[in-house]
Amino acid sequence: MAVRIDLNISLDGVAVPEDPMGAEWGRLVEHYTATRTFRERVFHDTTGAGTTGVDDRYAAAYFEGIGAEVMGAGMFGLHTYPDDPDWKGWWGDEPPFGYPVLVLTHRERAPLEFDNGTRFEFLATTPEAALARAQELAGDADVRVGGGATLARDFLAAGLVDRLHVAVTPIVIGAGTRLWDGLSDLDLGYTVTSEIAESGVVHVTYAR
Repeated sequence: MAVRIDLNISLDGVAVPEDPMGAEWGRLVEHYTATRTFRERVFHDTTGAGTTGVDDRYAAAYFEGIGAEVMGAGMFGLHTYPDDPDWKGWWGDEPPFGYPVLVLTHRERAPLEFDNGTRFEFLATTPEAALARAQELAGDADVRVGGGATLARDFLAAGLVDRLHVAVTPIVIGAGTRLWDGLSDLDLGYTVTSEIAESGVVHVTYAR
């Protein structure tokens, strides 16, 4: 069992642009959303359309072997829809998870369950306690820290992450939430490898 993070970042380290659903976000993740795996898992497109190659291989690995996930309130959308009791996240009635997802938030909410096995639990707790709960739910499978960047930084700073994969898109965003702030010398605790995709995106993996 491993604790994993997968994030898309720009050349200047921005993981979340100031407008998290705007044009810059689209540019940051377009290599990922174009893959066949993403189209199948998120859009439920079974036509076989979408890119293959290196980006698709990492997209497929993103979904493999996960038994539980931890994400921040912003990734779930609670910052955007804080007062909507019916908000169920960005993914509609078929979230692309199929396992328990722990959402760290200061707002109490009842759990949400979906027919495909996704269950969102909302917790106000520390990264360490959230990870312990996620590991309990995941069994022998991996736990993913899904983001956003602030939550990922917290887990990395606490030394809780076994594998970090960042897809570095060759664009400069300039403003937003940066992944690397406060994480100098992070690479010293990991073996670092990289691979360049056909899209020009550089996939960098930090593994214990």
